[in-house]
Amino acid sequence: METAPTEDCPSHALIFLEMAFRSDRHQVFTDAGGIGEHTGVCGDGVTFFIRFRANLLAQVAFELHGCLNTNACANAVAEIAEGRSLAEAWNITPELVAHYLQSLPAENFHCAQIAVEAFRHALAHYQRQGAKPWKGSYR
Repeated sequence: METAPTEDCPSHALIFLEMAFRSDRHQVFTDAGGIGEHTGVCGDGVTFFIRFRANLLAQVAFELHGCLNTNACANAVAEIAEGRSLAEAWNITPELVAHYLQSLPAENFHCAQIAVEAFRHALAHYQRQGAKPWKGSYR
């Protein structure tokens, strides 16, 4: 017997649930080409670690201090970003993340903003390092 979603238990898209409970990207790259962090006013925070190979974003990992919605958004950023060029990665927006997740609650849109802001800090760090990964490992 299926139950209808309630205010306390909303219905979520499968992609949202997959991203919310995925934890394999919860890691720190000591040789990251770019590192960026951001904490929202709610207290949730994300630190991204990125690696480029052949001018494409090869790997994205992150440390998370937040809720399942923030985890879903950080994983969505990583999923969208991997395989893209630096210029393409800069085009990732909170709106794109929310659209990708299909069922991010409107009251948790700030989680997408936190994830994207942290990711953009990592991209900026990568650019400041002059795309030299050996410089990126100092936090």
